[in-house]
Amino acid sequence: MVKISRVFAIPKTMRAVVYRGVNDLRLETVPVPRIGANELLVKVAVCGVCPTDIKKIHYGTVPPPRIFGHETAGMIVKVGARIKNFRIGDRVALHHHVPCLDCHYCRHHAFAQCVTYKRTGITAGFEPAGGGYAEYVRVMDFVLPGVVKIPAKNSFEEGAMLEPVNTVLKAVKRLNLLRGDTVLVAGQGPIGLMFTRLLKIAGMKVLATDLLASRLKLAKKFGAHRAVLANQLSTLDSELRIDAAIIAVPSDAAVQQALQLVRGAGKILLFAHTKRQSLAHPIGEGGRRPGEGNFNSKFKIQNSSPNSQLSTFNFQLDLASICLDEKDLIGSYSSDFTLQREVARLVFSRQLDVRPLITHRFPLAETSDAITLAARPTEASLKILVNVCG
Repeated sequence: MVKISRVFAIPKTMRAVVYRGVNDLRLETVPVPRIGANELLVKVAVCGVCPTDIKKIHYGTVPPPRIFGHETAGMIVKVGARIKNFRIGDRVALHHHVPCLDCHYCRHHAFAQCVTYKRTGITAGFEPAGGGYAEYVRVMDFVLPGVVKIPAKNSFEEGAMLEPVNTVLKAVKRLNLLRGDTVLVAGQGPIGLMFTRLLKIAGMKVLATDLLASRLKLAKKFGAHRAVLANQLSTLDSELRIDAAIIAVPSDAAVQQALQLVRGAGKILLFAHTKRQSLAHPIGEGGRRPGEGNFNSKFKIQNSSPNSQLSTFNFQLDLASICLDEKDLIGSYSSDFTLQREVARLVFSRQLDVRPLITHRFPLAETSDAITLAARPTEASLKILVNVCG
């Protein structure tokens, strides 16, 4: 019996949201990408909005034109002639960065520093930049090992959440915690809530903090042992022993607070401080360099002159305390390809149920609005998705 593969009619052009400059996103018609013999063409169903793309759009850190969006899930509609492991019709979650697993950085498990990893292997045209804010994406050969099939019982939305969950699990593992440790998680947005749940699953006691009481209620549902308003941490009993702290918001105040609260031999992990600053810039009156912050500046699509309104404060880092108390200050950025199977198991089994984190969905034509909301979140907003063809 001859098995007949499904065939999809693929148009020559598609809709895509193209980055044309600082805060300038435009819905345009562009060619559908062509694929090679070892590549896939995926029709995008859903793409998540990620802060790293917002920063590129907001600060113009990369030259236009680009098509952003990398938390992508969709359906394979065309396979290259040499592809053996995937079929047309497969529902998949994509992974735009895959390391070489052989270089100096990979041998040290610093995958995000690998030259191969830094190449973006998914594109909708122009310079590869993820491409998820388009109707179709080309998946290149070197990132095929990162493609994950979505089980029939799970949604495209759950598939799109694999990449952000991976970044969180990677950070948890970098802390090398012991079961029963108490961990402060500063910030209970979607990332902070993921941290809270994964730490709970791993057997840790989570002290969750946020400035919003509504987020603290969510933190309790996600497994926090205690949930406290960030400005009330100082009122906790002096015998509270914190073994580690995760800073899930780009707040220097939270870092300083963690340095004071974490006991000797403890660890402080920075997750959200991803906006690079030049050392040539002096620290300002309030202790924050120009451009640094947590998206408090005004954000308006196609407005190249945002009016910055940054909150600031004085920050001091006591290096002697870090040395004498043997504390570790750790950075964690992006994902760990080797964790893909574990991440898929956690998400698709719903042991980490990501569905309650998704609060807003925008059609492709309203991607600008999705970016704006993600840049200036409200009390009611958590994870924001763009429904492309879903």
